[in-house]
Amino acid sequence: MSTANIPLEDNFADVVGKAQRGLKLSDDVAATRAGISVAELGTFKDGQFNEAVARKLARALDLGADTLVELGKKAWYPPSHQLDGLAQFNTTYHDMTVNSYVVCDPKTKEAIVFDTGATAQPMLDFARQNGLKIQFILLTHTHVDHIADLKNLKATTGAPVYVGEKELFADAEAFAAGKTFHVGSLKIESRQTSGHASGGITFVVSGLGRRVAVVGDALFACSMGGGMISYEEALRTNRKEIFSLPDDTIVCPGHGPLTTVGEQKRHNPFYPEFQK
Repeated sequence: MSTANIPLEDNFADVVGKAQRGLKLSDDVAATRAGISVAELGTFKDGQFNEAVARKLARALDLGADTLVELGKKAWYPPSHQLDGLAQFNTTYHDMTVNSYVVCDPKTKEAIVFDTGATAQPMLDFARQNGLKIQFILLTHTHVDHIADLKNLKATTGAPVYVGEKELFADAEAFAAGKTFHVGSLKIESRQTSGHASGGITFVVSGLGRRVAVVGDALFACSMGGGMISYEEALRTNRKEIFSLPDDTIVCPGHGPLTTVGEQKRHNPFYPEFQK
């Protein structure tokens, strides 16, 4: 599937639903906090956008009001972020699409693969066509859509597979967050961004024209992965490990389009502190 104009992973209702679940608020409590009826909340979460309701819910759920409204009005989408040495692949997994990435040193042709997507074949074809040698397979986390074709990818490339030690995954070598990988002139730093997954890792790549952060499902353009393990932990580790990166860092999410740290400071409803 082409990576041009990949839809945003979440809409306004998804964001409100994730925040409500993360804060463990029933519909009754969330509606009361927002000063709206349960029926209004239900209508909103069913996909009928209402700016007044959005602003009330944002205050109640610690979301950015202006950015939630912007999302509801479909008023922003990230511009293209092309970078020599970075390739994004978007493949269909059941009723959604999932991203995987190849990063390479353009001079030495040594490369790293991040996750597998639903199928690794487009990445394998890309590597062959461009004469790339895949040195490592690095996993952001082990949810099935991100490792669906790991067996094929590993067998075809012969590359070792690494995963954060908190993921407890037998088919990869575990490492502690903070480990650094080197491929050609590239440096790949690992940072713990758990909360969506037990051992979610963000890989920060230096050595290309701009810094790149492969974040898995920790962060999406205008949203984030649900706090399946811990909503508080997901917010906290993202703030510490992703939002501390320079604003021009390209963010490579597990779903949806590429974005940057600076864009998410301005446009992500989950991080209103940057929008004041």
